[in-house]
Amino acid sequence: MRVEHREPELDGVVGIRTPGVVAAGALLAVAVVLTALNLRPAITGVGPMLAEMRQDLGTSVVWAGVLTTLPTLCFAGAGLAAPLLARRAGVGAAIAIALAALAAGLVLRVLDGPVVVLGGTLVATAGIALINVLIPVVIKDSFPARIGLLTGVYTAALQGGGALGSAVTPRLGDAFGGWRPALGSWAVLAVVALLAWMFAARGTGRAPRPADGAEGGRSLLRNRLAWIVTGFFGLQAFYAYAAMGWFPQVLMDAGVPRGDAGLLFGLVSLIAVPISLVVAPMAARQRRQSPWIVGLSVFGVAGTIGLMLAPSWSPLLWSILVGLGMSVFSLGLTVIALRARTGADTARLSGMAQGFGYLFAALGPFLFGLLHDLAGGWTVPLAMLLGLLGVQMVFGALAGRHRFV
Repeated sequence: MRVEHREPELDGVVGIRTPGVVAAGALLAVAVVLTALNLRPAITGVGPMLAEMRQDLGTSVVWAGVLTTLPTLCFAGAGLAAPLLARRAGVGAAIAIALAALAAGLVLRVLDGPVVVLGGTLVATAGIALINVLIPVVIKDSFPARIGLLTGVYTAALQGGGALGSAVTPRLGDAFGGWRPALGSWAVLAVVALLAWMFAARGTGRAPRPADGAEGGRSLLRNRLAWIVTGFFGLQAFYAYAAMGWFPQVLMDAGVPRGDAGLLFGLVSLIAVPISLVVAPMAARQRRQSPWIVGLSVFGVAGTIGLMLAPSWSPLLWSILVGLGMSVFSLGLTVIALRARTGADTARLSGMAQGFGYLFAALGPFLFGLLHDLAGGWTVPLAMLLGLLGVQMVFGALAGRHRFV
């Protein structure tokens, strides 16, 4: 068992030996929250603007499918590369690099035509992918006594950013004259987070440390539990990114105006904020997270059935139920931290679960759009998501059991 030398758990920050440890820990927590706010607007802001983008750029449904699939492909590739970058540059520096890439990509993708849009999205989402993998390591190492709480706060901020992206981006387009300034303006938030992160690292006397033992160690590729966690994470991400890419269009085809569709899907992300703040800490204090995972997934099943059978009957109700189902993401991150004993194993499990999980999830938006084109409606792709939710509940129940990789 690894022996850690910490300051008292009041500050929750490992390895800091200065009189201002409490303030340093709080500053680092603020930087984590600001960083989390940037991890969804680059994706959720596209859905409500997708029709306008296609019309302006003269692109096809295939291009739209590639655009909505790129984030999860980047999450897979960059996610697998994140542990290597963290070993070479340190976790704190790696996150700063990722935030800089995010800001640059958000600006780049609004400067020119369809290829540049795809290229900028690739850069921006690669930065997001690196952060996705490394933040759980920061929480595990820097706040070991508050894993559930900080994971909940981080996830709530992440989902809140997703809600802002979906709800505010159409309004920014109306205010500033189109999709380009609307999507590009999110780079400002990324720069603010980068400055906060650099200041937090300086305030602690160093950036959050690389995972102990990350230079070598065992592989988790033959670990059954690691694959179960990866399967659960991939299934919930498959559903989430298919939803983020296409659910606004599902609502609009049901007769919901574009602005209202953006607000409703913003509500989907916003619902996860209180769920993450309450459920993740409660679940983390228990030996088994399985009941929480299965319970939240049932709400997703109900919302998806509603969208499939009667989308125009109560779009608000279906959005609330889908939002409750998608909030299982917070438990996905919690499970990654709880199923590992050390920061090194957390880095390995996080990289594996998010790398391979997002590789599978990359099929979500593409298959959803493809099935829509083949079937001529939304019933078949929504039925596909229902089947995957059933499998997700099985993997989630197994991943939530009290075991370690």
